[in-house]
Amino acid sequence: MLSKNKIKFIRSLEMKKNRKENGVFLAEGNKLVSDLSSHFKCRLLIGTEQWIKSNNVHAEETVTVEKDDLSRVSLLKTPQDVLAVFEMPAHHVSFDKPRNELCLALDDVQDPGNLGTIIRIADWFGIRHIYCSNGTVDAFGPKTVQATMGALARVQLHYCDIKKLISSLENTPVFGTFLDGDNMYNCELSGNGLIVMGNEGNGISKDVSELINRRILIPNYPQGNETTDSLNVAVATAIVCSEFRRRQL
Repeated sequence: MLSKNKIKFIRSLEMKKNRKENGVFLAEGNKLVSDLSSHFKCRLLIGTEQWIKSNNVHAEETVTVEKDDLSRVSLLKTPQDVLAVFEMPAHHVSFDKPRNELCLALDDVQDPGNLGTIIRIADWFGIRHIYCSNGTVDAFGPKTVQATMGALARVQLHYCDIKKLISSLENTPVFGTFLDGDNMYNCELSGNGLIVMGNEGNGISKDVSELINRRILIPNYPQGNETTDSLNVAVATAIVCSEFRRRQL
């Protein structure tokens, strides 16, 4: 049985301050918990007897419940067979990664779904480091974790001052998407460097944009036609990452 204290604790993890205070995050769903369990230490595992017997997940504490009991603690509209509380990783923030490999930087991305999708995109295209401004939504919030579909296990998130990061890179290419940038398909795109993606409503902030040394544009088709003002940031990230990787094939 789930105690009232456990239910209260799990539900408290919906709030960032509680996740930070306890150094943990919540994950729900059969595949997600299974994927994350081999990369993050599991403090608490709550699942049906069948799921726990069928999956070899080591946890400090395991609680077996009936499926109906999961609905009392789940944050999902349709609970599955398991949820878990994992320890947050303690990644060292190194500004040197973009010198040798392709990395992403997010300037105040606000939507959890967008961030989760971007993490999945990074995972798909082999980008292992994402630098997030301190104003970017928390990557370990329940909605973001769900949206990553397990990619959080393979992509490291670093929250830092984006301006300091870019300033430290000196001669390293720093790309940013702008409506007045150069057509991406005509530009030289490197296998290393930093790709900066901006806020959903405001794009890349003025202070950050002044530090970017490669301004690129995702052109609409046909060029010059009247169209929507901008692309969703996750969609734009996918298009840009795809073109960078295509050049390296």
